[in-house]
Amino acid sequence: MYEIGDYVVSANEGVCQVKEVVEMRMPGGREGKKCYAIEPAQSVTGRGTRLYIPVESDQHQVRPVMTKKEANALIKRIGKIEETTIEVEKQREQIYKEAIFSCDPERLVSILKTLHRRSEQRAAEGKKNTTVDERYYRLAEKNLHSELAFALQKDMDKIREMIMKQVEDI
Repeated sequence: MYEIGDYVVSANEGVCQVKEVVEMRMPGGREGKKCYAIEPAQSVTGRGTRLYIPVESDQHQVRPVMTKKEANALIKRIGKIEETTIEVEKQREQIYKEAIFSCDPERLVSILKTLHRRSEQRAAEGKKNTTVDERYYRLAEKNLHSELAFALQKDMDKIREMIMKQVEDI
């Protein structure tokens, strides 16, 4: 269980802070469920959106923010992380979605590498990226880069530079 003030990663919102643990009443007077009230880190000032995520839920993936050591280790491993294999084209979006909602930074790196390679292939063929590819690339990049920036206390541009350096050194 997380404590008030802890920082967590939510698949939908990225880095968030646990503001409180509340009991939500269910319609019809049934027993309530304990929920984390979380706010995206960008709006920790209290002016932002507050989300309520059940403490015990399989649908909402929440995990602790990676440490500085874990973030540095992930960046060093980027070159070794394999691309995501998509054997059935009709499953592409579902695979992207599962990676995003897994909250697993290695899976985010994997789909980013896949999407980057696919973008280069399409450009070489004179084709534009698909809307689905663009949407999931932006989501995966935002989630990964924002968590790394938070863990390493660096701005997003610096994170991009660090990642590009690792990719170029392959």
